[in-house]
Amino acid sequence: MSANNAFHIAVLAGDGIGPEVMAPALEVLRKIEQKSGLSFRFTEAPAGANNYLATGKSMPESTIKLCEEADAILLGACGLPSVRYPDNTEIAPQIELRFIFDLYAGVRPARLIPGVPSPIVGADQRGIDLVVIRESTEGLFASMGKGVVTHEDARETLVITRKTSERLFEFSFRLAERRKARGKPGSLACVDKANVFKAFAFFRRIFDEVARRHPDVKTDHLYVDACSAMLVKRPWDFDVMVMENMFGDIVSDITASLIGGLGMAPSADIGDKYAVFQPCHGTAPDIMGQGKANPTGMILSAAMMLDWLADKHGVESAAEAGERIERAVDQVYADGLKPMEFGGSNGTADIAKAVLGVL
Repeated sequence: MSANNAFHIAVLAGDGIGPEVMAPALEVLRKIEQKSGLSFRFTEAPAGANNYLATGKSMPESTIKLCEEADAILLGACGLPSVRYPDNTEIAPQIELRFIFDLYAGVRPARLIPGVPSPIVGADQRGIDLVVIRESTEGLFASMGKGVVTHEDARETLVITRKTSERLFEFSFRLAERRKARGKPGSLACVDKANVFKAFAFFRRIFDEVARRHPDVKTDHLYVDACSAMLVKRPWDFDVMVMENMFGDIVSDITASLIGGLGMAPSADIGDKYAVFQPCHGTAPDIMGQGKANPTGMILSAAMMLDWLADKHGVESAAEAGERIERAVDQVYADGLKPMEFGGSNGTADIAKAVLGVL
């Protein structure tokens, strides 16, 4: 585990473009290491569809043990559409890790970087800077692998518990308070479908109970359908949103599309003790090995990791290092960097070289 400013990082590069975006992120962290007084020890381990093909398991026990012993976990992307379990579901160690380590808070920031195109008219002037917090161990995903399928019908069960909801909301309020301290609105909206389902009415009631312990945070309630419509009209009106697992899965993809796509979007799955950091995108086997993958989401996920390590271990220099990475990414895009998914010519190597150059 960590000693002062030294951190042990488990590296699960995964499948498809996972290893291709992981390499630049590790280069960036090595550059930060030279400049900040921080020290990193990276240990790579197998996980994903290729490991399943080779061994019949998504992850060996040694990978799980490594993740348990490390200070944080960096994950590239896992799974391939053509590789599936016997029940036809994809290999998804990123989801399995959430259950193994009780990573109940899925944090999905969406910040529009200067120079990055958004499909929303006016976003370049008004800006987008919001966070989706997705409960990551319950909701509809609690039924993963447990659903019942017959010839006539299929059933999955949504689960919401008081314990997890209370922890999730406490986490969300603390994040809103941290954002407020940094000059952002610091408001928090509970997104649900409480007008139809008892489970979501229960979810909302617990939110209101926790809200009374955080009177300085402005709160709101939104139904998920209305929230989705508002996001694609006025995303600048949002700050922090918290929601059930499946809703968060969908809404976080919407918010990523507002800031240039999944290649630009970082994420974290955080529990009381452990955390996994990974880009929001998948393995993109259609562009694997072509040098086209955008490593920005992975690099920004590494920056999120540094901020989490700073908060967890009281190492302020780690937070400063994370901010330096974000500023470097902002600068290269403002200077005209244009990844291939935006119609530009800059591939993986160009983006990595530009960010490293600024650092």
